[in-house]
Amino acid sequence: MPPRLLLVNGPNLNQLGSREPDIYGRETLADIEKQCGAAAKKLGLALDCFQSNHEGELVDAIQKAGGNCAGIILNAGAYTHTSIAIMDALLAVSIPVIEVHMSNIFRREEFRHESYVSKAAKGVICGFGSRSYLLAIEAMADLARSK
Repeated sequence: MPPRLLLVNGPNLNQLGSREPDIYGRETLADIEKQCGAAAKKLGLALDCFQSNHEGELVDAIQKAGGNCAGIILNAGAYTHTSIAIMDALLAVSIPVIEVHMSNIFRREEFRHESYVSKAAKGVICGFGSRSYLLAIEAMADLARSK
């Protein structure tokens, strides 16, 4: 059975494709999930995808992944900058986490420069649009192989 990854997307990412296309592009979340699924399969990984606008649901998904997945790829959206609960859940599961952002959060508003997710993440990939997710899949495949 191939190692299983969980791709988690937080609030407003269900609006990709129509939400601020000058920042996030025109691809939908479904488009990105499909690309990630194909990339994961090619690398010998299984991928589950989850999106929620609700912090508690994101925490629940992270906790469930702890016993079932080899790693988590997370774009927590605005919760990146505010959620200690998500950070605590990531720290508790003891599996690798890669933080992903489509935009370069360090070239944006000052409040986006602080990330609670980063405190639990193995690494951060940002600024490459939807390609950020694919780079995270590749990095997670390397982590899974090294175990």
